[in-house]
Amino acid sequence: MVESISVQSRTSEELIDITDQIRSCIERNGIIDGVCLIYTVHTTAAVTINENADPAVRRDIIKGLRHLKFEEFNFSHAEGNSPAHLKSSLIGCSEMVIVENGRLCLGTWQGIYFCEFDGPRARSVLVKIINQT
Repeated sequence: MVESISVQSRTSEELIDITDQIRSCIERNGIIDGVCLIYTVHTTAAVTINENADPAVRRDIIKGLRHLKFEEFNFSHAEGNSPAHLKSSLIGCSEMVIVENGRLCLGTWQGIYFCEFDGPRARSVLVKIINQT
């Protein structure tokens, strides 16, 4: 089973908390134990797990990536979004989370984020849940 989650970014770069949407997929499908793969098919976006208690962390991640100053390089890619491709590659396009007793095994302060690096855009995240039998 694969589900698609729609994500709408509002700015050129942002981290969007999709944890509740992932939890809903698990509940809807009655998964008790297994693993959940969260994957984006976009080459200028990423998926990560990080702190979800303080929204400043999201801003700091973006600020840290901007500090790398990829925008200052003279890239060959004609579309002009090479910095977004690099950021996507650094963060990665997927995360895998254990599901136990019907719950994501995330730490107290962890959330799952869709990372937009070339927005605003309508995006999608694929969720594959593998049920332990």
